[in-house]
Amino acid sequence: MGKTLIIVESPTKAKTIGKYLGTNYTVLSSMGHVRDLPKSSLGVDVENEFEPHYITIRGKGDILKNLRTEAKRADRVLLASDPDREGEMIAYHLKGYLANVDEKCRVEFHEITKDTVKKAVKTPRELDMDRICAQQARRVLDRLVGYKLSPLLWVKVKKGLSAGRVQSVAVRMICDREAEINAFVPEEYWTLGLVLHTDEGSLNAQLARIDGQAAHIPDQQTVENIMAESAKQPYTIDKISKRERKRNPVAPFTTSSMQQEAYRKHGLLTKKTMQLAQQLFEGISLGKQGVVGLITYMRTDSTRIAPEIQQAAREFIVSQYGAEYVPEKPRVYQSKGKIQDAHEAIRPTDVSRRPADVRQFLTPQQYKLYKLIWERFVASQMSSAIIDTTTVDIANGRYTFRASGSVIRFPGFMQLYIESKDDEGDKEDLGLLPALQEGQTLSAEKLEPKQHFTAPPPRFTEAMLVKTLEEKGVGRPSTYAPIVDTIIGRGYVVREDKHFYSTELGMVVVNLLKEGFPDIIDIDFTAGMEALLDEVEEGKRNWRQIVSEFYQPFAQELAKAEAELEKVDLEPEYSGDNCELCGRPMVYKLGRYGKFLACSGFPDCRNTKPIVISAGVKCLACGGEIIQRKSRGGRVFYGCSNYPQCKFVSWDKPIEEACPECGKQLAEKNLRSGQTQKVCPNADCPSNAHKKKRKKASADAVMQKAAQQAAKKIKK
Repeated sequence: MGKTLIIVESPTKAKTIGKYLGTNYTVLSSMGHVRDLPKSSLGVDVENEFEPHYITIRGKGDILKNLRTEAKRADRVLLASDPDREGEMIAYHLKGYLANVDEKCRVEFHEITKDTVKKAVKTPRELDMDRICAQQARRVLDRLVGYKLSPLLWVKVKKGLSAGRVQSVAVRMICDREAEINAFVPEEYWTLGLVLHTDEGSLNAQLARIDGQAAHIPDQQTVENIMAESAKQPYTIDKISKRERKRNPVAPFTTSSMQQEAYRKHGLLTKKTMQLAQQLFEGISLGKQGVVGLITYMRTDSTRIAPEIQQAAREFIVSQYGAEYVPEKPRVYQSKGKIQDAHEAIRPTDVSRRPADVRQFLTPQQYKLYKLIWERFVASQMSSAIIDTTTVDIANGRYTFRASGSVIRFPGFMQLYIESKDDEGDKEDLGLLPALQEGQTLSAEKLEPKQHFTAPPPRFTEAMLVKTLEEKGVGRPSTYAPIVDTIIGRGYVVREDKHFYSTELGMVVVNLLKEGFPDIIDIDFTAGMEALLDEVEEGKRNWRQIVSEFYQPFAQELAKAEAELEKVDLEPEYSGDNCELCGRPMVYKLGRYGKFLACSGFPDCRNTKPIVISAGVKCLACGGEIIQRKSRGGRVFYGCSNYPQCKFVSWDKPIEEACPECGKQLAEKNLRSGQTQKVCPNADCPSNAHKKKRKKASADAVMQKAAQQAAKKIKK
């Protein structure tokens, strides 16, 4: 057998695959894309059927030269870039540049394990030109929008701005939500709780119906009238309903659902989740087992699982949990909407490789994500949970109060995994109710009225934004993370307290685009374009025709906007303070890590300073004021206003209470459960001794591992 050169995108992947194959294979990395449209010009010939003009990416010349040299030495060249549209385009550019590449040169690794890699290299295929055309159409469309709209924004708003085909729609979603919140008028309403006495304890109920209709209590006077009338009448058990309810597991992860759940459960941002998933996919060194890819390819919109993997999962579940935890038939999940279905769902490459088995080889964040993927997949193949639900209706004249409770009779998949929700009010109402009988009369311990106000729609978190983009059909699995990154980087939105807020600049740009380019900023139009690009990939549409149909009306709108749209003056937002260096007013600016103060005399005066926000707490050490600041990385921390004389600092918000152990000022830590916990920020406090032990144990483990590796090298 002759020499074979395999080219992948990532050096990590090249290293992993190289260990699986014999000496007849050389595995090298292209370090991502090697050719692209030029940055200095449009790079698309609109007069010649939108022919793209690709050039070698700066800095890739030596890489391509080395690949060409190695390709000439090899008897066969295989192109193994990622198994998606972008990967197909990379393979296409490499094939055009290298010699000695056969027609059947493309291989795909949907998971990087020894068996799958060896199998894949034996069955190369031809390049998928439909997939390449779809990616080319997307790239050309994005270039036309970006390079035609951005100069308009420079003229009409300010220099340095840019617009994107998909990102602009995401900004619009956030701006529209901001407008909804600002326009929202809260409405008052009340709820009425009831605590009843039984021989076995108390029973909590809620007013559910008035005269047979759903209860609505608009104000305090109404609730007081109900309480007065209710107190005069007996509380009688009218109806007890018991039913068995099955709760089914959720599907294994797609890219979108993985990003959402990683954010909700572990606070991982979309970009970080994809970085960690890439590492788990490309391979982790598992000691004596060598380097192993732990998960399948992480850019997918499919919930499909291969039959042989399902069978392996079922056998594993029986061995670990028992036969009753496996449903009669393997579970098949239907993906929502139109999907590409090019890959399986995201799953572990080996279901028997439990998170605990590999924890020592993973970073804490890698472990969290692998555990999440593993548990989600295994749970998706398990039996339904069986929940007994009891509902009790309590009659009180015109009023019906309701109590409910649920008991898990058989946990099924819930033994392992329960999906998080954006709306935490959606939690299961679990708990036993006391023994009751229909017709039984109970005595009231108390009535508990509560005032509420309707809330505006919530601002988007990353998880909510990704979920909405997917539901609306805007973007695709590979684009969610770049979308979030881009709209923050451009200053169109900011992220504060995990929620997105539109900036004034974002509002101005969105309003301008709405006026001049209603299609570009329209959610349904953008989703429709994504669907057309999918049809190109399916071989149903010509990519040049789609671009042409888009560009003709776009060019007309562009010419009209250049002539008719008025220039928008962005008024500086003054802080009310003057610069201590030159005396000119200080203004608010938006930087990489949020807002800060800068001198309005820039560039003559370059004075900047952080925005100081009072925490409403006094420093117990010196009597100064605790203020909120931001680190260079954008992380919020708290310090004393008398710094540097007072060195008090805490990552968590301080409270006016001293630590009983060391006397330092305590802080309040927010837990993932939504509750708070008092903590001492003093690392040397006896109350933090357990943390030191853990840290020392971790450090000792690292040193021991390093010593073992050093000993192995010496032995060799």
